[in-house]
This record gives sequence, structure tokens and C-alpha cells, in this order.
Amino acid sequence: MENQYRGSKRIYLAIPYNDPSSEIRNERFEIANKVTAGLMNLGYNVFSPISHSHPIAVQCNLPRGYEFWKEWNKTFIEWCDELYVVCIDGWRESRGVQDEISIATEMGKKVVLIGYDELEK
Repeated sequence: MENQYRGSKRIYLAIPYNDPSSEIRNERFEIANKVTAGLMNLGYNVFSPISHSHPIAVQCNLPRGYEFWKEWNKTFIEWCDELYVVCIDGWRESRGVQDEISIATEMGKKVVLIGYDELEK
């Protein structure tokens, strides 16, 4: 993918994360990184809370639950122009993703649903 700078559009990337299985959490972290990199390669400014917080939470033993991160995430949703939701298994059931969508909608932000495969095309 060639970087074609798209201006200053700021994207907040929402993706389900929390799961009792550390393998699933790690898989979701890797997907978040790949989608973030794909969007950055397209020239967008992207904030991925999972890409940023997962390694810090693991290394420093911070809580993985959404309640701990909710206000922090809200700050970055305020920063963004659009909220992109990565529609992988669990996104509809994810309390965090649904809350992020609600917060963005209340703030008048555009919400865009994307598939994980879309950036590979």
C-alpha cells in the first residue's frame, strides 16, 4: 500500500478487545495493529487505543476491562473526526465498542464500519 496523504483526518479505531482468553486478546491486538498500519499507509492519522494500551497494560499489569479505559478513550474520541469500527467477531457484543459508538454519535462524529479484510484489497 502506498502512502497517499489524506490530509489531517483523525480516525479513532474501535475494535473488540476484552475476552477471558489471552490468545483472543492478543489476536485482537494484532488485528488492531494491522488495520491501524493500513490506514496510516493510506495517509490517515489514526489513534488505536488497543494498539497503544495493550502493551502497557500487559507490561505494567493494568486492568484490561473497559471501565478502567472509558474516560481515557472518550478523550481521544473527542479528538477524532471519525470513528472506525473494525467488524470482527464480537464487535456487536462488545460493551466497549458499543459505548464508543454511542459516545461518537452523541458528539456528532461519523461512524464508519469496516471489515478487517478491506484494507488488504
